[in-house]
Amino acid sequence: MQTEMHILNTVAPIAAPGGSAVALGYFDGVHLGHRRVLGAAADCARRRGLTAAAFTFSLPGSNKLKGGRILSAEQKHARIAALGIAEYMEPPFEEFRSLSPEDFVQKLLVDCFHAREVFCGDNFTFGARAAGNVETLRRLCGPLGIAVNIVEMAQYGGRTVSSTRIRVALEEGRIEDANAMLGVPYAIDWPVCRGKGIGTSRLGRPTINQNYPADALEPCCGVYLTRIWLDGQWMPSATGIGRRPTVDAADAPVTCETYVPGYAGNAYGTRPVLEFHRYLCPVRKFDSLQELADLITDAARRSEEYFAAGQTR
Repeated sequence: MQTEMHILNTVAPIAAPGGSAVALGYFDGVHLGHRRVLGAAADCARRRGLTAAAFTFSLPGSNKLKGGRILSAEQKHARIAALGIAEYMEPPFEEFRSLSPEDFVQKLLVDCFHAREVFCGDNFTFGARAAGNVETLRRLCGPLGIAVNIVEMAQYGGRTVSSTRIRVALEEGRIEDANAMLGVPYAIDWPVCRGKGIGTSRLGRPTINQNYPADALEPCCGVYLTRIWLDGQWMPSATGIGRRPTVDAADAPVTCETYVPGYAGNAYGTRPVLEFHRYLCPVRKFDSLQELADLITDAARRSEEYFAAGQTR
């Protein structure tokens, strides 16, 4: 049974009395490739009686080095913990960015992780200005008795899975491709916020609003078939991302609104998980509010049919 993952947000020794097997990487999407690296470290730890660990880092919200966030921090941690990682270190990038490759190995892998095995992809770089690569890692770890394991990159559509490819797929509305590369459906868990009440007062279709933070990646604007976790169960839903040209001014902010047929609860103050399964159509301006209401109703009906057919991936 998986125990709760211990999270360190600074560089410090972990609890690994018998040594650890450490996964190395940014793991921003926890996609198929990341899952291979993390899973290999966890499997090795089980076999050898080591502590399953991961080292990554955080970037400030204003930093676009890696692109907009695919997952919230909470989602990222939950998905990594589910893969069997027990000790997780995620210091700010600034805290260790100046370390040389030699100091990275000594001060992090040896002093903090008591590493016996490390796992990474073949494109892994480390040390100040990315001076070290996998060959450097092998050269430095070998004399210290640390085995370096290079995990084969995951493939999709004949190309290597990457967070960049997933971001592009989401931005282009190719949700099925993004989900295939993630290994699980793309999902958000942003807090529910209050909207203008248009769905309730003018459309008769109350919505749950979960607007994207500024540092998060926004998928392609449009209408999606989704499902949402509310009151302890998955419920079919329809989600619209974008400006609302039928009811809003042209310069209105982008919103993320979800209609859940039959739901009459109060989700304010919660962070429900919303999974995206299929892109349905772009957002457009309608001649009447009734046409917009009809689209919402039709999208919700199609979502109910989709999930009734058992299509959850």
